[in-house]
This record gives sequence, structure tokens and C-alpha cells, in this order.
Amino acid sequence: MSFMLFIHWSFDSKIFQDLNTPNWYGLLFVSGMICGYFVIKKMFQKEQISNDTLDQLVMYMVPATIIGARLGHVFFYGPYWGPDGYFTDPIKILYVWEGGLASHGAAIVILIALWYFSKKVIQKPFLWILDRISAPIAIAGTFIRLGNLVNHEIVGHKTTMPWGFRFLHHPYHREQIDLKTFDWSTVEVRHATNLYESMAYLLSFGILMFLFWKKEGWKKPGLVFGAFLVLIFGFRFLIEFLKEGQTDNDNFVHLWTGINTGQWLSVPLVFTGLVLIYLARKKEPLNA
Repeated sequence: MSFMLFIHWSFDSKIFQDLNTPNWYGLLFVSGMICGYFVIKKMFQKEQISNDTLDQLVMYMVPATIIGARLGHVFFYGPYWGPDGYFTDPIKILYVWEGGLASHGAAIVILIALWYFSKKVIQKPFLWILDRISAPIAIAGTFIRLGNLVNHEIVGHKTTMPWGFRFLHHPYHREQIDLKTFDWSTVEVRHATNLYESMAYLLSFGILMFLFWKKEGWKKPGLVFGAFLVLIFGFRFLIEFLKEGQTDNDNFVHLWTGINTGQWLSVPLVFTGLVLIYLARKKEPLNA
């Protein structure tokens, strides 16, 4: 990487060249999950919830995240038909390693999994677990978007801002070039929307932790989760204005409505968050 007028991003997503090992995206994805685990572990310890219960929560959360994110991409973004269509060849739905995860899909399946967990396992109100899982999800999202950065994916529109990125592997490939002689001016300068989202989620994590611990937001069920929805999907809605369409279907939605698929999916979640915050603020605080 070299820093001149723009940021020349030549980071290789492979940890070790010519070896069949996990890449940086996979490492960052797992790191995010681990950080989230320790955040919620601290919350559970404060409330004397057993480690066995925490382990059961992880068994619900991890599959729900991966399955939901994959199905979200399949159904919200496509492609649906044609040679690469998921409905034309449904087995492609299982090809997670080829890319294609959507946070809105993950959110839906996580909510279903947590509802079941709250009723059948921990036997506490649904909002109780949602308030406690909010900050851990935010910090996990921070690492996942950094993974998108090292993968040179989910990039933004062209820009002339000095913090714009020249993403070498979007669509170039290192195997075809010599970095010492490569003409960087041939690579378009784009907004690093993957990095913008990572920073936004990190800020959201800090706010949510402050709200939960310092402001004792846990005493008003739904307040922390409501703030989570407003922050995460509010930032997502705004950053999408700078982001390139992820699929042809996404571009079609933007062409006909003025906003893209991610923004349409974010609107009801932000609205739900505002309602939860309003209702939580009207409630009497719970006792410790």
C-alpha cells in the first residue's frame, strides 16, 4: 500500500500465498464473533447467567447468522434466473465460499432464533436477550466489514475525495500485474464504503455499550435494541447512497425507486427501532 493523493489499496486477501488456508476475511469474521462472545459473556456474568446458557446462545447465533445472511442475499439480491441464477440451479445457494451475504437476512433469522432461545432456553422476555445481543452484533459487524475491505468488495461510487481508495482487485487481479510498474491511474478512485460501514458500526458499538452500562439502558427493555436498529440501519441507509449496486437486481430497484434494496430493507428496521425507543422511555425502570 502506498499513500499519495489517493489510497492505493493492494492488500491481498490471502494470508499465505499458494497455500490452502483461510483468508483474511474468514479470520476477521471469526474475530468479530469472538469479540462479540466476550462482550455478552461479561453481561451474562454480571447477571449470574451460566456459561452453559451462553454456549447454547452461541449455538443458536452462529448458524442463524450464516444461514440468514446467505438466504438474505439469495432472495433480496439474486440473481434469480439465468446461467448463474439461484432458482435456475438451487445448489448454488450452498456456495457460500463464492460470496454473497446480506445483513438484513441475517437480522431476520437471528430474530427468529433468539425468540425461540428466549422462550425455550433462557425463559426470559424476548427484549431481554435482544438488548444484550445488540452491542456484540455491532462489534462483530465492524470486523466483518473490515473483511470486505481486505476482499476489495462492497465498494462505493467514483469519487475525487483525497481519502478515496483505488481498489486494485476490483476488478484487477494481482496475478496479472507487476505492482512495481503498475500504472495506478488506470484504477478508478472510489469511496471505501466497506470501511465507512466498519467505522459506523464501531461507533455504534461504543454508543450501545455506553447506553447499556453507563446509562443503565438494560433497565428499560427495548431501549438498547431500539437504539441498535436506529444506529446500524440508519448508518446503512445513509452509506448506501455512496455504494455501488451489488447485483443487477439491486441496480434495477434503484433505477425505478431512487433508493436501493439495502435502503428499502433498512427503512422498516429504523422505524421499528424508533418505536421501541419511544415505548421503552415511557416504561418505569426495572430494578437491578
